[in-house]
Parts: sequence; structure tokens; C-alpha cells
Amino acid sequence: MRQTLDFLLNDWLRVEQLNTRARFAEHSTETYGAVLDLAEKLAREKFAPYNRLSDQQEPHFDGERVHLPEPTHAAMRAYAESGLLAASQDEAWGGMQLPCVIEMAAQSFISKASVAMSGYAMLTQGNANLLMAHGSARQREVFARREFEGRWFGTMCLSEPQAGSSLSDIATRAEPDGADFEQDPLGPRYRLRGHKMWISGGEHDMSENIVHLVLAKIPGPDGQLVPGTRGISLFIVPKQIVDASGELSGERNDVVLAGLNHKLGYRGTSNCLLNFGEGRFTPGGRAGAVGYLVGRPGEGLKCMFHMMNEARIGVGLGAVMLGYAGYEASLEYARQRPQGRAMTAAGKDAASPQRPIIEHADVKRMLLAQKSYVEGGLALALFCARLVDELHTAEPEAAAEAGRLLEVLTPIAKSWPSEWCLEANSLAIQVLGGYGYTRDFPVEQYWRDNRLNMIHEGTHGIQGLDLLGRKVVMEGGRALLTLAGRINKSIEAALQRPGLSELAHGLAAALARLGRATKDAWASGQPEEALANATPYLQAFGHVVLAWIWLELALAVEGVDSDFAQGKRAAARYFHAYELPKIEAWLAVVSRREALCREMQDAWY
Repeated sequence: MRQTLDFLLNDWLRVEQLNTRARFAEHSTETYGAVLDLAEKLAREKFAPYNRLSDQQEPHFDGERVHLPEPTHAAMRAYAESGLLAASQDEAWGGMQLPCVIEMAAQSFISKASVAMSGYAMLTQGNANLLMAHGSARQREVFARREFEGRWFGTMCLSEPQAGSSLSDIATRAEPDGADFEQDPLGPRYRLRGHKMWISGGEHDMSENIVHLVLAKIPGPDGQLVPGTRGISLFIVPKQIVDASGELSGERNDVVLAGLNHKLGYRGTSNCLLNFGEGRFTPGGRAGAVGYLVGRPGEGLKCMFHMMNEARIGVGLGAVMLGYAGYEASLEYARQRPQGRAMTAAGKDAASPQRPIIEHADVKRMLLAQKSYVEGGLALALFCARLVDELHTAEPEAAAEAGRLLEVLTPIAKSWPSEWCLEANSLAIQVLGGYGYTRDFPVEQYWRDNRLNMIHEGTHGIQGLDLLGRKVVMEGGRALLTLAGRINKSIEAALQRPGLSELAHGLAAALARLGRATKDAWASGQPEEALANATPYLQAFGHVVLAWIWLELALAVEGVDSDFAQGKRAAARYFHAYELPKIEAWLAVVSRREALCREMQDAWY
């Protein structure tokens, strides 16, 4: 994996070009390599050895708090001490001022070693990053700084039992806490009451405090909650009450664990139902969870999207690395497992020695599929991270272009790896045969862990609605046109290379087909008709993007004669030959606005 990572960063994304910018001027290829070495060592020594343990010894609740196996504590302490929690932050905040693309590359090692344990770090980073963007100076100093130091961990609390992904229906209330509620140094102070479900990292014993970022609604003058998303605000709700300087007061906030969810995978990440304001604890002498407003009232969802979008790319990366782990395990197995004999014109010679299964064409197919999914998915995630660096440090025109590309690619960066790197895990099990679904080998756990990612941070259906319903039509389709422009530049470059012209022509036809389907979907102007097939559209869109990524990677190894380069060319050929043709079936129902699923009646089932 490291060779592929170095290739993507140095030969394709040209990360050394970032060093000409003031923010990254102190860095070099050598410092980036040292960071990756550090992350790889942490992953190998602190996370990977206990990945199975975290799966077998799930978090347990003793009535007071949730306990995790000691190796989880040790891994997270080592991660915090490494400085990686604040890797991309300013030096004044204990950071290294690393580019986002290097931070994500480093995170890839941790996710691959143990995606469940790495989840605590991802949530804490995202929580602190949101506060850096939207919190007050005091909120950044008190809460974000301690999260970057690894003293406190963070969560995001959106979903509720009765609302699920429909955030407009959340019912958690936030009411002003006293007449002086606006005078609190930590921000306007409220009391929250409600329930939050599926909260990863919501309770554990690894840090001295947990910083919950909670979506809730402030009642209107009539005492009623405002319908829809307009009334949603965002609050910091710490597990332990702190004073204005960030010192623990010794008083527990009114946030309690109602129960743990026991999941198919990601078992090492505690997943909680939390009750806010039920009166179990009485901070300040009365019930109600104390929370501090972040930003302005009614802008909670806008603020939370900062963390949600970051988490979506992080989920996509986690899905990639689970797929990558399964690919490497099945590749190693296929090289060592003897089974079957060569077929000749005269049939099989039973007296001849068995050959490794990697010599069978169908096993090669399954391994090539995995390679194309996981290496393509890793390239996509790093490309999106590189766009984040452009967004924050490039000249205005380039930054604006990067922003448009991120808008349209974020649903793909989350959803595509979640589906196709899960398929890679399924193929890894298939390569191992009967051994694949036993716990003697790790591939069954990788599949179980990865199955959650199609639901994490917005299901496939939600991502499809976001892509077709908003991203590709916003500003008259400007983001889609920007992406098409980038793809066409790659096509033009490939057409000049005889070995890549066939792939370029195929991608050009696929891009044109996607454009026609987008117009066809909206031809009637009826959202219900356009969006009924948003998921097939998402799948096709993702495959076009990945075909582009693979064309780019093939261009990057053009003229190189090595096994490594041959492998990249083979994966590119595989994706274009076996995967890209699938888009026609997906886009056909989009173009004709197939009504079956929209018109299906409950009673007909």
C-alpha cells in the first residue's frame, strides 16, 4: 500500500507543489514522508494487533460508564501523543500545518489497521474543526484546544429515535438558561431536553471529558418548535461541566447513557442512545443539560454540515481502507493456496502438481476488481483532500473551482467507496472460499465493519438525492460543468497516447451519456419524477468519476515499464472494460424517469 500511496501523492497529485504556499512553506517531501512513517508505525504497533480484540470485546456498560479494552486506551493515547489529532492545525494550536491531503494519507493507515478505534479520532478531529470554523474564541480555546490535545474527545449528535435521518423532525428542545443566559463566557447558555440515537463515541472511559455537538430547536415565542430545518441550532454540551477557563468543575452535566446499540460491525466504537435533560444529574441545582450555542440561532445545520461533509469524506476513506485490508489479505492467500490444475486440450492431468489459485483466471478477475475498487477509491479520497487544500490556500479562482468540485464530489467520495469497497470485501471472502466466512481469517470482520458505511453519515438514498436534487443543478449546473471540464482535459491528454485512446473514447461517451441523463431526469421539471431514480444516478455518476480517476492514473504511469506500472494499467483497463459499461443500465431508468418505484403501492407487496 505504501508504494501506491507515495505514487498517488508524489507522481499524481504533486503534493510538493503545495510547499510554495506560505502555510506549507516549512514542509518538504521528507517531512511528509516522516509523517506517513509515523502513522504507519502507529497503525502497525498500536491499532492493528488489537483490531480483532475490539471486535470481540465490545464496549460494556456497568451502570455508570462504558468500558473499553485497555489496548483501545493505549492506541488512542499514542495517537494523541503523536500530534496527529491536530495535524492540519496552526502551530499555535499545537498543529503541524500539514496539508489536508497528507493528514488524510496518514489517517488511511490508522483506518486500515482498525476502523472502529480510529472512529474516536475522526469524530474528535471533526468536532474540533467545526468549532475552529464556527465557534467563538473562548469556545475554540476551551473545547477545541483540549480536543486537539487528546484530553477530551468529541461526538456529533444529530439523529433521534423518532426522526432518523429526517433532521427537520428532531424534537430536542433548547431553552434559555436564566435571565443572564447570554452573558456566559462560553456562549449563550441553554438547557437541552431530548434524546439522541446512534451516537458513536457517545460514552466511554478514554478521556476526562466528552464534548457533544448537539442539534436542537429553540422554541418560538409561543413555546412551540419551529417546523423544518430553519429552527435547528447547534450547541456544545460537555459531559462534565467546565468553568470559563476550561477546568473541570467536578459537576456532571445532565447527559446520560440510556443504552448501547450492538452492531454488525464497528463493534469497537461505542454506539449510544443518549438522554439529555432527564434529571439524573442536576447541574447548577436543577435538571436540564447545559449547552452553549455555537454560531447564531437557526444556523445549526449550516454549522453542522462543516463536520458532516468532513465526516462523509472520512467515512469514504474508512470504507476504502477496509476494502484495501481485505484485498491484501485475499491476495496473500491466493498466492499461497494451492488448488486445481491447469486445463489443457487433453483435460487436466491429475498427476501434475496443484497450482496457486492466483493462476486461475476467475481468481485474477476477483483480485483485479478489488484492486480497481480500492486503489481507485483511495485516489478519489486523496483527490478530494487535495481539493480542500486548494480551497483554503489557492488563488481565488482556483479556490472557487475546488469548492465547486468538492460540492459535486462529496456525495461520491462518501457513497462510492461504501458500496464498491464493500463489494471488494465480499470478493475477498469469495477468494478465500469456505475459510473466508470463518473467524480464523480477518476478511469476514472487514465485510461486517464495512457494511455500516453505506448507512453512516447519510445513506445511499440521501446521497443520491443530494447529488441529483441539489449538487448537479445548483447555479445552473456550474459544478457539474466544472467537473466535466476537468474530465475532458484528461480525455484530451489521453487521446494523444495511443495506448490510452480507447479508454479515452469510452470515457467521453460515458460522460456524454451522463450529461444526457441529467437533462432527461429534469425534463419534466417535476422533482418527484426526477428523484425517483436518484440512487441509480448516483451509482452511474460514481462509476464515471472512477473511470476518470483510473484514466488519470494510467496517464501518470504512461511510459513506465515496471510491475507496479503494469498493475495500474491493468486495473485501469479492468475498470473501463468490466465496470464502466454498467452505467447504461443505471442511466436508462433515469433518462426515462422510470415510474415503477415511485408508483408502487404498499398493498402490492
